[in-house]
Amino acid sequence: MTENKEKNNSQGLRVLSLFDGISCGRVALDRANISVSEYNAFEIEENAIKISRYNYPDIKRCGDVYSTDFKEFDGVDLLMGGSPCQFWSKAKCNKTAKLKREIDTDGEGWKLFQKFVEAKNNTNPKYFLYENNYGMADEIQDAISEELGIQPIMIDSQLLSAQRRKRLYWTNIQNITLPDDKGLLVKDVICDDPDLVKYFDDRIRNTMIKCENYIKYDLGGKGHYSQQDRLYFLDKKAPTVPRCRTETKFNVWLGGEKYKKTCPLEIERLQTLPDNYTEFGMDESSNVKSMPKTRRFEAIGNGWTVDVIAHILSFMKLMHLFVV
Repeated sequence: MTENKEKNNSQGLRVLSLFDGISCGRVALDRANISVSEYNAFEIEENAIKISRYNYPDIKRCGDVYSTDFKEFDGVDLLMGGSPCQFWSKAKCNKTAKLKREIDTDGEGWKLFQKFVEAKNNTNPKYFLYENNYGMADEIQDAISEELGIQPIMIDSQLLSAQRRKRLYWTNIQNITLPDDKGLLVKDVICDDPDLVKYFDDRIRNTMIKCENYIKYDLGGKGHYSQQDRLYFLDKKAPTVPRCRTETKFNVWLGGEKYKKTCPLEIERLQTLPDNYTEFGMDESSNVKSMPKTRRFEAIGNGWTVDVIAHILSFMKLMHLFVV
């Protein structure tokens, strides 16, 4: 279980978290040594809720963002959230994407963002933080900035983790500076697991091409060289953790003809989560079960890079009673 799990301070922040996922925001508050008296979370994905509940049983589960006008949370200290980014992601620009990227304010992505705006307008938070994909269309970015009355800052997670992950952050927290680069690389997150070690076959040997950050190859033999057919170097950064198919999209070259598949623990480390944070889930009846590996990958990929959020939140100039 995560740090500060049993703590329930009588003094601290009253927090409202939208699209809460596995509660990376709560982990970030703990890591920034900011005390929390009340944490209200809106989330509908069942597996994410189970993981969050196991780590933070004290969180108030509020359900679907479409089920409320948020007025009951008036006067919260902190409103934060990052609505699902897949609607605005550049990944929707490829030819095989079933749904294309939204580039204006008529789509589902904008509707979800409007729930954050509604929460902000109806709760009058002292501080707010909204996060989304750096690859969104300029029209969307400008419209968000107009709605929130502030320009975003861009922070690449590679400054604080071993993955490249550019994200935009809109916040009224003042005087935020970029974090110092920790210099973390793939080798810093990899664990020793012989069961995940694989060896080249002829399909890799005959098609492999060495690039700056990885070796690419063509398993299908059709010249596609897809993202999942890559082996990343230990002394480089990992790619952005995706929300699906993580174990096929991020493989690591170990030297010679050896490579390895990644495990959930390594992906947790790329997102700077506590080790094994997603290993267990708890249902509404307090039954604890191991989480399937695929669901762990998905939940981690949908989350925030914790240390980036902790860095931003550390700039809140609140009363000292909110700091542990």
